[in-house]
Amino acid sequence: MSAFIELKRECYEANMQLNALDLVIYTFGNVSAVDRKEAVFAIKPSGVPYEDLKPEDIVIMDFDNNVIEGEMRPSSDTKTHAYLYKNWEEIGGVAHTHATYSVAWAQSQKDIPIFGTTHADHLTADIPCAAPMRDDLIAGNYEYNTGIQILECFRDKGLSYKEVQMVLLGNHGPFTWGKNAAKAVYNSKVLEEVARMAYLTLQINPEAPRLKDSLIKKHYERKHGKNAYYGQK
Repeated sequence: MSAFIELKRECYEANMQLNALDLVIYTFGNVSAVDRKEAVFAIKPSGVPYEDLKPEDIVIMDFDNNVIEGEMRPSSDTKTHAYLYKNWEEIGGVAHTHATYSVAWAQSQKDIPIFGTTHADHLTADIPCAAPMRDDLIAGNYEYNTGIQILECFRDKGLSYKEVQMVLLGNHGPFTWGKNAAKAVYNSKVLEEVARMAYLTLQINPEAPRLKDSLIKKHYERKHGKNAYYGQK
């Protein structure tokens, strides 16, 4: 009997939700879920179609990329997930997709400007796009170095991973995170929709202005501020 049944279930359900939300095609994309007490995380096995995936297929890893439990090979992005868990101690889930509009912005090597209140409901900054990976990092331990690429982006842009829970990697695609795997998936869907809205905005008006600061503040704080009033108590 597995000691990680609940963790595997959380990870499995998050991966299936990623597929249900039309954020992945074929076997592209993955979600992981962490157990901080045990210092392990669960992640989708590499290359397994979503329609074939079962909870027992989920692989349990430690933060040093050792397999703790599982017969299948873990996701090829496992080292990136491990790096983020090891360095950002308050995240509980990580998601990676190749969703169309998010990837289009990443391939354009552009931050997604904060044009509207949907964006401001979730964060007060433009969605950052990390510079394409340096050649020395590409030639090295690529997936591990993807984690370095993400942290360098947040350091250079002066961003907090607690406030900005998503990033685009130049010429690659998006990573998101959150308090658990479900929240990481939620952030992936938000990112894709905001990316789509921003793209359409620029098609209608290439000179569209950034959302004014007063509206950014209002929409963010009504959901996240100390006096937040959105939703039910």
